[in-house]
Amino acid sequence: MAVPNQAREELAAAQTSNKLAEVPAAPRARPTFGQVMRALVAGMRPHQWVKSGFLFCPLVFSRNLFHTDLLLTEIAAFFLFSAAASAVYLGNDVLDVEADRRHPVKRHRPIASGALPIRVAAGAALVLALGSIAVAASIRLGLAAVIATYLVMNTAYSGGLKKIAYVDVGVIALGFVLRVLAGALAIDVPTSLWLFVCTFALALFLGLGKRKHELLQAQEAGRDGTKARKSLEGYQLPHIDAVLLGAGVVAVASYVLYTLAPETHAKFGTYLLALTLPFPAFGVWRFHQLVSHSARASSPTEALVTDPPFVINLAVWLAAVVAILYSALSAA
Repeated sequence: MAVPNQAREELAAAQTSNKLAEVPAAPRARPTFGQVMRALVAGMRPHQWVKSGFLFCPLVFSRNLFHTDLLLTEIAAFFLFSAAASAVYLGNDVLDVEADRRHPVKRHRPIASGALPIRVAAGAALVLALGSIAVAASIRLGLAAVIATYLVMNTAYSGGLKKIAYVDVGVIALGFVLRVLAGALAIDVPTSLWLFVCTFALALFLGLGKRKHELLQAQEAGRDGTKARKSLEGYQLPHIDAVLLGAGVVAVASYVLYTLAPETHAKFGTYLLALTLPFPAFGVWRFHQLVSHSARASSPTEALVTDPPFVINLAVWLAAVVAILYSALSAA
């Protein structure tokens, strides 16, 4: 009796499937040394080193920007703190590898994508962490202590603090304060309390803006953002907006109080710094605009560095501060 055509086709398909199943999958090609190194550099996120720019605040506001020895010391401290930050990024990505693989953007990170082996990333993180502390100790013990504190704090952050709403951005903001403190200790200059307050409030403002951006992005995509960031469970847009406004006001107000403080006038012999207030005020306003209306951007910080009005405003503010402080120094 002849086998119907349909039956013969199904039988042939089954036989082909069985043969394919018997063939072992081709092993994934091992990445070359150069590929691993490129992935390692990407995992260190050197584009995030711009955050360590806060470390130069004490150098600028102590009017030592053109003091060659102190400038070189501050540059060294900048790279040491950046190395410590890269150790944190690598360690955090190792711990979060499974969650990152479920994230629409983070799944492309070197460790999550498999381009950077976990053992290589973990080893590099350890070397960067211990190396940054050791080299910093050869400059100043205070600098090494601040870097060690930063690493311990971020270990706690990766270990669980990042899952707690508002505590997570508070830890991030403290990291910026530690950058300013590291800059002051590296060159042994005093720094106004108002600058620390302003730095903390500004960093808190930036961190809350990022959380708002992530919530808006998740809502627009119709997905649950808490799968990628646990702390988002504790955030609600109305509450974020209220705290965001408060942080922005404190950042601007503390800057004003710094420029008008008696010790600032005694140090610089001028109140002209108060004339630079419109620049930080505009920067805070502009960031809030970008966060609120750019939900499709991959990161609000990336939106900042590519936003011409913000970049121009920052450059003019820096130029104005340097001109006021150092012209006053020449006059004295």
